[in-house]
Amino acid sequence: QVQLVESGGGLVQPGGPLTLSCKASGSISSINAMGWSRQAQENQRELVAVEPSGGSINYEDSVKGRFAISRDNAKNTVTLQMNSLKPEDTAVYYCNAVVRLRGASWIQRDYWGQGTQVTVSS
Repeated sequence: QVQLVESGGGLVQPGGPLTLSCKASGSISSINAMGWSRQAQENQRELVAVEPSGGSINYEDSVKGRFAISRDNAKNTVTLQMNSLKPEDTAVYYCNAVVRLRGASWIQRDYWGQGTQVTVSS
């Protein structure tokens, strides 16, 4: 019903920038929030950044001041601008959207993208 497609992952040197993008498509009435999470090997998935509709943006402490999330509500997209990347930022990054479905707007569901690998290494 709803698909999230991420792009922009890859290999980057420490201190470098990288931008991730995600587009949501399908039976969308509205999107209540969009965000990014990440999962490093053998670690639990952790929230990196989230931008609720009409709410305050939240960042995980370790990325504050380095990462910036932004949404384009007209296009149902979200980007994550990552600067000053560190080796510990290496992970699979997942886009997430909290969606109300077209024709059934009383239903709110979480959707996830397939993930995109970010590797920070020299």
